[in-house]
Amino acid sequence: MPAVVLVGAQWGDEGKGKATDLLGSRVHYVVKFNGGNNAGHTVVIEQPDGSREKYALHLLPSGILTPTCTPVIGNGVVVDLEVLFREIDGLNARGVDTSKLVVSANAHIITPYNRTLDKVTERFLGARKIGTTGRGIGPTYADKMSRTGIRVQDLFDRHILEQKVEAALRFKNQVLAKIYNRRAIGAAEVVEELLGYAERLRPMVRDTSLVLQEALDRGETVLLEAGQATLLDVDFGTYPFVTSSNATAGGACTGSGIPPTRVQRVIAILKAYTTRVGEGPFPTELFDDNGEFLRKVGTEYGTTTGRPRRCGWMDTVIGRYATRINGVTDFVITKLDVLTGLDTVPVCVAYEVDGVRFDEMPVNQSDFHHAKPIYEDLPGWWEDISGCRTFAELPANAQAYVLRVEELIGARVSAIGVGPSREAIIVRHDLLGEGA
Repeated sequence: MPAVVLVGAQWGDEGKGKATDLLGSRVHYVVKFNGGNNAGHTVVIEQPDGSREKYALHLLPSGILTPTCTPVIGNGVVVDLEVLFREIDGLNARGVDTSKLVVSANAHIITPYNRTLDKVTERFLGARKIGTTGRGIGPTYADKMSRTGIRVQDLFDRHILEQKVEAALRFKNQVLAKIYNRRAIGAAEVVEELLGYAERLRPMVRDTSLVLQEALDRGETVLLEAGQATLLDVDFGTYPFVTSSNATAGGACTGSGIPPTRVQRVIAILKAYTTRVGEGPFPTELFDDNGEFLRKVGTEYGTTTGRPRRCGWMDTVIGRYATRINGVTDFVITKLDVLTGLDTVPVCVAYEVDGVRFDEMPVNQSDFHHAKPIYEDLPGWWEDISGCRTFAELPANAQAYVLRVEELIGARVSAIGVGPSREAIIVRHDLLGEGA
């Protein structure tokens, strides 16, 4: 089987965890290939007694909840070791087996000084802030690109680790003290903190590129799971209000060590409306009762930060952009049930900027910032759809909504989420099957 890439098509929080969980029992490896603990996946699993168990994952791949597959943290991820082991311990306490977890030796580590720099820099920017989570993600990727980063493998050579930390702090302490009026950070305390995780981490560390390519050679299926989403990609997102890594399908290759010739399917997740956390332009954002309705019914609060998400109607211009950038073969629409109870459901089909119509994303960020949505109003529905398990069971207007969105985004909708539980999904086309 080839590798399969799973990405978000909007600004994140589309429900990638649910989609990964849907596929988890049919794949052998689930790989997180970018990002860190600045984004979360929420997975709800129905228990035999009818109760529901909710899992909020931040750094670990969603496949950690599926006993039959191996979860992998790829080289493109930045790892906060404290968060990693706290999350592992939390899952172990709930009876989840985390013993299969594999971590790339080339993944970069979020250091204490990068967390500090992230927070003070964001405060310093004031009104020009980007809206980061303050978890050190951006500064860690900056260190990676400037070749001053700390990698997982460095924890197993104390001398190298000391050299790298001391070299990094020579500059960073100057910035902290002279620009931000903060105390200098001691290299020794950073080294000791990081070394404290080394022996527990050691059994998990592998050459994950080799592990994954050998799995593909054996005919096993590898699912590559993006953190964040297309419009948060550092190259193709709404820059500078983006994350610090490549959250698109191209990032799956560089973040995992799997060549593009092994990838044959790209599944994108699209929420039935649109949300965003943090700063930046958002053409369909709602500031009225409809926005509050979507936030309340959709429980739109960040899995990692708890921040209320900005809410708006479905934007198919963004959907078409995601299709093009990622080479999407299949979409999964999530949270269709949230739209139940609306007389009319608007869908953004294009933008208007200074009297000019844009059917595609404006290349100029300023134009996108000033874009006004052009809506097409679709009839709503009032029936409860959470129990629907086939497309035919959906109300006619809900079916029409999905089909119109499918037409506008330029790729087929293969699955539809109709509720928060693991089972609340309609599969129109097999995501992993022949011709899917």
